[in-house]
Amino acid sequence: MNSPTATVSRLLPFSCVDGPGNRLVLFLQGCNFACVTCHNPHTRGHCNGCGDCIPACTTGALTLEDGAIVFDAARCTGCDDCLAACPISANPMVREMTVGDVLYILRDRRAFLDGITLSGGEATVQAKFVAALFRAIKEDPSLSGLSCMIDSNGYLAGTGWARLLPWTDGVMLDIKAMDPDTHRRLTGKDNARVLESARLLYRAGRLAELRFLVVPGITDAEREVAALAEFVRALDTRLRLRLNAFRTHGVTGPAASWPTSDRATIERVADRLSQAGLCNIATAVVF
Repeated sequence: MNSPTATVSRLLPFSCVDGPGNRLVLFLQGCNFACVTCHNPHTRGHCNGCGDCIPACTTGALTLEDGAIVFDAARCTGCDDCLAACPISANPMVREMTVGDVLYILRDRRAFLDGITLSGGEATVQAKFVAALFRAIKEDPSLSGLSCMIDSNGYLAGTGWARLLPWTDGVMLDIKAMDPDTHRRLTGKDNARVLESARLLYRAGRLAELRFLVVPGITDAEREVAALAEFVRALDTRLRLRLNAFRTHGVTGPAASWPTSDRATIERVADRLSQAGLCNIATAVVF
């Protein structure tokens, strides 16, 4: 049986912010949410070969051959003008990678790595590849010490998690909003499955971190913060909860003009959660 491949939007050789320690990060292409606050919307769609990106590429790194975009990395200067030109939030610079391709990179950098994180987009939309890669890592004596993490929006169904968890060390799960209507406004989807994923992962001992996006005037409301505190308390007051400040970098559409979270907003939300009994709150704020 052929090994599954992944459509990779970007490979980050070293990162210290995508899980514990120093990590290799793969941003997989494709997402089942349409978040208006997304800071990398070009990871959502899949290129359809329309060619609209080609005129934006002044170095000739993109060409159209047999109805498909061909990307020449050697010619690319990283200007990302092609991403802005794409009408369907896709990335013409993706590459297909096999499990073997990723294992080769991990072996080459093993001495400097603590683990690998799969992000996106939404990594679990390519769950078959995730399971095959993580299993291969755990079954390789030279790589088995690496931790395997997933950064997820939590929309995977329980049967999907059951296939991934035997090989997964932890999941960092985003909650975009506690109120279902607010969640639909922000992502296009209901949050019932997200919250159930959090419960499932906690019971399985795989919920490494909950992440909550603080959007001024929307998710910093008292009812949102109170609902979040109640949800986390029902799991474990010691569960790591990271508050992410909304920034407009990379955001397109109406949300690009929304107010961003300042330090006072984040501290107010963190204080309210602490008062509600949560004791492991981290903040991610860049000013």
